[in-house]
Amino acid sequence: MTQMWIVKVMIVAVMGFWGGQALAADPSDKRQQPASERNWQISFTPSYSHGNFGTNTTSEFIYAPVSIRRLFANGDITLVIPSVTAITDGRTTVVGGTAFRVDDNHGSNSGSGGSGGASDDGGCSGKGSNVSGKDRVCGTTTRVTGQRVTTTGIGDVILRGRYYIVEEQDYVPLIAVTARFKFPTATASQGLGTGKFDHGYGIEMSKLIGQKWLVFFDGGYNFIGDPDLADGSGTLGLRNQYWWDVGTGYYLTQDWLASIYFEEYRALRVGLPNARDVFFSSNYRLSPAWRLNGGVAVGLSNGAPDYVVSIGSSYRF
Repeated sequence: MTQMWIVKVMIVAVMGFWGGQALAADPSDKRQQPASERNWQISFTPSYSHGNFGTNTTSEFIYAPVSIRRLFANGDITLVIPSVTAITDGRTTVVGGTAFRVDDNHGSNSGSGGSGGASDDGGCSGKGSNVSGKDRVCGTTTRVTGQRVTTTGIGDVILRGRYYIVEEQDYVPLIAVTARFKFPTATASQGLGTGKFDHGYGIEMSKLIGQKWLVFFDGGYNFIGDPDLADGSGTLGLRNQYWWDVGTGYYLTQDWLASIYFEEYRALRVGLPNARDVFFSSNYRLSPAWRLNGGVAVGLSNGAPDYVVSIGSSYRF
């Protein structure tokens, strides 16, 4: 029996890395919860993202959130407390748990008088100097373009909730409204966040087709706080963000759900491409208390990471 459990854990771990979802929540968790004495859930799902995010410099992020969730019959509330490790020159940072480019779109941004951004464009631009690396601003940091710096710290704490407004019936999907509030606990000057409060609202719909297939659609709109430039000369000029995803899942067994998504986020800066990706998920229920999940996302646009990998587990009590 012990050997069988070990084999199950190893299979799900492999599926999590090579066939799992990197960004979205467990699709089965988008569904109304049956009455149970297990009303709390704690989870840990670290992810690694890699790409240039539309710049000419590769950035890497390790996002490691601890989530505490309270489940109700008609919804849930979750508190997310993340740790973030960022390896970047500052042009890309984490916004609401996902990395986006936040500087201008002027190629190499080589500074005032060069082929990059202007002296006051909010990108990696020379501020009163044409000496490379001196007095420059990259997003919310003061770094040289292309000079990657590794920083680690607490990320932005997120409080999110869901409330089911329509119950699933024969031809009617389950519909929920969602809300999300991001608190600026990350240090913007270290490239770990924007340092501003965000809030967003959305809708989720899902429908079980027969006994095996699950289809779902999510969408929403985020109001993004505009962070200050590191030199205090103004703000970055970030715009609000719409997002949506659509996907389907299939229950390989009663406890094992595999899914595929297409997802799009509006770029935070005018002139940059939206982030689009496709990702695959594997979610396995080991027991009424324990669940495993993992995933791989592949970027489809220049604004998305090249790939994201995650694996995690959750415990209900």
